[in-house]
Amino acid sequence: MPLQLRPVQSRTAPPTSYENALSDELEAVYGRGVHDLPGVVSALNAGGLRPADGSDWTEETFTAELARLAGEA
Repeated sequence: MPLQLRPVQSRTAPPTSYENALSDELEAVYGRGVHDLPGVVSALNAGGLRPADGSDWTEETFTAELARLAGEA
């Protein structure tokens, strides 16, 4: 199933440097034509941006992070 991005409807603060870095990385990944979840996770792991705990991304941690950032977690 392709990833579905949901725009943030409202913010209580400007994006953090981490949020900006993640969005920049995702934009680059999508720009290279990678749109499937395993491919996005693999591309993120090939780059330098890691989750807060410093581990590798997994499909579960990536989708959980997107949900958290969207205020759904």
